[in-house]
Formats: sequence, C-alpha cells, structure tokens
Amino acid sequence: MDKRMNALAFALENEEKEREFYLAQARKTRNMAGKNMFKQIADEEKEHYEMLKKLHAKWVEKKKWPATIPLKVQPSSAGSVLQGMSGKKSARITGTEDELKAVRTAIDFEARGVALYSKLAKQCTDAKEVAFFDMLAQVERQHLLSLKDTEEFLVDPATWYQHMERSGLDGA
Repeated sequence: MDKRMNALAFALENEEKEREFYLAQARKTRNMAGKNMFKQIADEEKEHYEMLKKLHAKWVEKKKWPATIPLKVQPSSAGSVLQGMSGKKSARITGTEDELKAVRTAIDFEARGVALYSKLAKQCTDAKEVAFFDMLAQVERQHLLSLKDTEEFLVDPATWYQHMERSGLDGA
C-alpha cells in the first residue's frame, strides 16, 4: 500500500503542477485553439486533483481504499475544442515556436500520466482501485490525443482542416 500511496501523492502533486502549467500557457498563447485547449485541460486537471485529494485524505485516514469517494470524473471534452474552432479566423493562425514547445511539453506530461496511472492499475488487486486508475489513464490518454491533434493544428491549420472536413478526391 505504501508504494501506491506514494504514487497517489505524486499523482496529486503532478495534477496540480500540470494545471498551473496549462493555465500559464492559456494566458500566454495567442492562438485561440491553443488557448482554449489549455483552458479546457486545466479545468479537467482541477477536477482530477480535487478527486485525488479526497481519495488520498480518506485513504490515509482509513488505511484502506475508501468506499465513500465517488470515483468518476467527467469525460474529457478537450477533443471537441478544436472542432469548435472550425471556421474561426482567430484559430487559423499557425502556432509560434513557444506555443508548439508548450504543447509538446504538455504531450510529455500527459504521456507520463498515462504511464503512471496504468502502472498503478496494474499494481492494484482491488477491482475498484483497478477501475479507478484505468479510468484516470483513459482520461489522460484523451488529453494526450487532443494535444497531439493541437500540435498538428498549430503546425499546419489548413491541412488539419482538410483532414477534419475529410475533403479530398474520394473516388476519383
């Protein structure tokens, strides 16, 4: 249990640091798609942090997995951020090098989050614990995919829009 408790404490700290990073990047980023993506993920990381904080406190108090903490989070809506920007001129600005660096740093954060929560799930024997950490790994994976999509968007918005709109010469 100590290993999992330490990992949970690390995850708590990590969620808080990630949220601070995302909020800082949302303030700096001029591209509206990037700005909105960072804001959305920051909000979702706050929800994860609050849930992990409650879980950690109860686990420390009871010395076992708490039965009273709701172990669900809202599904990530980060993936819909770029789609919501479709057609807006402010979103068609190619990202700056700093914005791309921030997105790539965020991709690294989320990849490490997926790995951490997947590892925690594998270390657990209790079905509730496994399901909880699998759920967190899945949400982090959604963030990861959304950020990779954002990276592609910032590099080449026109091509991203073509892929999104599935334009092309199908059947030609």
